[in-house]
Amino acid sequence: MFNAINGNLKTQEGLYALTTVTTDEQLIPTRGSDWGDNGIWRQLHQHSWTPDHKFILDTWNNWNELQLTASEVLDSRSASSPDSRATAAFFRGLSVFIILDNFGQVPFRDTEAPPLQDPAVLTGEDAVAQIVSDLEAAIAGLPAIGPEGAANVNVSKAAARLLLAKVHLNRHIFNGSGSPDAADMSRVITLVDEITADGYALHSGFFDIFRETQDSETIWWSKNAIGDRMWNSLHYNNVTPQQSGGWNGFATLSEFYDLFEGPEENILGGDQEERRGGVPLQAAPAGEDGTVDEDNDGFADGTNIGFGFLFGQQYNPDGTPIVFGGTNLDFTREFFNAATGAPDLNDNSQVTGIRVLKYNPRYGAQTEHNVFLRYADAYLMKAEAIHRGGSSGETALSLVNTLRGLRDATPLGSLSDQDIIDERGRELYMENWRRQDLIRFGTYTRDWEFKDPAAIGNADRQLFPIPATQVILNPNLVQNPGY
Repeated sequence: MFNAINGNLKTQEGLYALTTVTTDEQLIPTRGSDWGDNGIWRQLHQHSWTPDHKFILDTWNNWNELQLTASEVLDSRSASSPDSRATAAFFRGLSVFIILDNFGQVPFRDTEAPPLQDPAVLTGEDAVAQIVSDLEAAIAGLPAIGPEGAANVNVSKAAARLLLAKVHLNRHIFNGSGSPDAADMSRVITLVDEITADGYALHSGFFDIFRETQDSETIWWSKNAIGDRMWNSLHYNNVTPQQSGGWNGFATLSEFYDLFEGPEENILGGDQEERRGGVPLQAAPAGEDGTVDEDNDGFADGTNIGFGFLFGQQYNPDGTPIVFGGTNLDFTREFFNAATGAPDLNDNSQVTGIRVLKYNPRYGAQTEHNVFLRYADAYLMKAEAIHRGGSSGETALSLVNTLRGLRDATPLGSLSDQDIIDERGRELYMENWRRQDLIRFGTYTRDWEFKDPAAIGNADRQLFPIPATQVILNPNLVQNPGY
């Protein structure tokens, strides 16, 4: 199961593409012949995908396969150990959660049923009940693990509680009731408080959370190389001695960049909130903590590559501007056709789009430490649950302002739905939750740059299509509306 989950979470395709590229958080223009792929990336951002989209099919297959594997471990005939059963309950709960969230219906096979019997299909509250049952069993059987670094590669009570809190937070979306129930919101608060009691806390030093070193926030990380989270955004000339260069693809929209406080010029260590990061003006001296100087040039490898949002001119280790083919490596806000100059996702130049980098190659180009569940997510879920009517002695505004203070952002005077979704965007970008968050706040189908006009306001796009072959094979599945 761990090998399967590592594969599912490593790739920039599959789940990551569906949860991130279909939002205002990331998009991938075609640059010359790069990233064309018959339009498969542009379709996600524009919400013009079709039922045969490869990443949709991969997501369906991969998570359904993991669900079945977990069910086999939980089968009474498997003679699995209690620890294995608790872990399998977590992974089945996670799998059903992801399938329900993305597709709205879950084929659920009884492992004791005849092989030719079509799997039953769970929807709405029935699917929620199955997830809750599995996660409650996982909480009962998994170990209590605090923020212990290497140990957090294993799932724990805290991981199961965070995932269960997400189920309750999104329950009104999953069951179609339309509005959150106060009891669900109070349950979110209780679960987050239980996570806090295990020793988790907000961590000072935002980008340190995404290193291999221990921090107070990481609840569960997956053992897979995080190269896809670094090199897919960086330019070919963003290089380290361990890597020939980036792949020059993923970028973000100006409107998402503008969620963060700071001046137009984004210089690392400048006058902006910590989470926005910035561009170093030159590399750090060799010997900086956690880095190496493999090429013996006196600079810590990769420290000329910034954190967070890389906007504007990029620099070599010695502080000179990076130039390629006589052109400055100067990342722009705009996406435009290199030939016509018109706004477009086709035929872009190599410098269009602000780049995004939460993991940094200075700490290892292929470090196997991909954070999937962390405490700040749970903390903001608690604030949202209070805001939506859950019972707590704390206020949502005070919680959000505590986090903002830690991240060098200005305190808010009041708190609205928009403030909360914006804060989740600032804190959790590139962590697989943006699509779900936008749907919960009713903004996933709004207009943004380059979205297909036919998709604006189209509620059918809140679910992905069931792969056509699966609808044919299992008559209990019904294709989602709009496909």
